Amino acid sequence: MNRYTLIVCFALVLLNCKGQQTQTTPDANPIEVNTKIENYLFDTEALLKDVKELSSDAYEGRRTGTKGAEKARIYIIERFLQLGVTPLGSGYEQAFKFGNYDAENILGIVPGTEHTNKYIVLSAHYDHEGIKNGDIYNGADDDASGISALFAFATYFKTNPPKHNVILAAFDAEELGLKGAYHFVENSMIPKENIALNLNMDMISRSDKKELFAVGSRYYPQLKPAIEGFQNLGQVKLVIGHEGLDSGDNWTNSSDHAAFHKAKIPFLYLGVADHEDYHKPTDDFERIHNQFYIDAVQTIIRLFETYDAMKL
Repeated sequence: MNRYTLIVCFALVLLNCKGQQTQTTPDANPIEVNTKIENYLFDTEALLKDVKELSSDAYEGRRTGTKGAEKARIYIIERFLQLGVTPLGSGYEQAFKFGNYDAENILGIVPGTEHTNKYIVLSAHYDHEGIKNGDIYNGADDDASGISALFAFATYFKTNPPKHNVILAAFDAEELGLKGAYHFVENSMIPKENIALNLNMDMISRSDKKELFAVGSRYYPQLKPAIEGFQNLGQVKLVIGHEGLDSGDNWTNSSDHAAFHKAKIPFLYLGVADHEDYHKPTDDFERIHNQFYIDAVQTIIRLFETYDAMKL
């Protein structure tokens, strides 16, 4: 039995046990979806269940190189398998080392139907801060929300195959210096010149002002018309900002998209403003904004559709 078969078998047992536990535990953050907006392009209930699972104490904050991170990798691989996502290489894992850390990106691919020599990378990071002084930093918004959105995209692609090849990238070690993203770009498994766009999702599940920021069109103006012409849906206002042109913090290099930008690969970063639980042990599932999160994922998928329809 090879390594990946063992991982899958273990994951199935793990998921079964968790499923039994979920049935006996009331949901502290009940799922309420406004289906009057429009038909959602993914399984909204699964989206919230995935983010709740990955941000639970069982994953011990998902710090790079820990058992919690390994548990997260198993979960991500199992979800990719369930959703029919093919490994990018011989397996899903792209292992790398830095300092005293052993880390692994998880990479899947959905083949395109038209522009089969070009790739769009949809990315999020699965690592977080781990355990500090006995407190678990669960990182529900940062960035279990982005990883769960990758699964929503995979669901969408099952009935809406993309025109470009799409790489679903769950990066490791973002919190330790964007190491996973830089390793992916600098050791690309496909020609870098064939990567047409990176859409990076990092913190997309809560906003008191209902704002989802799009960062990157300052540098890649071909991306701007789709944002400016976007018709906001549900609770989400899509806003251009944090590009060094306003009074807000400049997010150009704040997350994994920076590795793509450095390589002159067009990027768009989708994220919310920092909140009171940012990088604190209180960044828990119970504090995300369910309807905003669902609408944010729907927004990002709709935005993707616009770019995918272009010949990038």
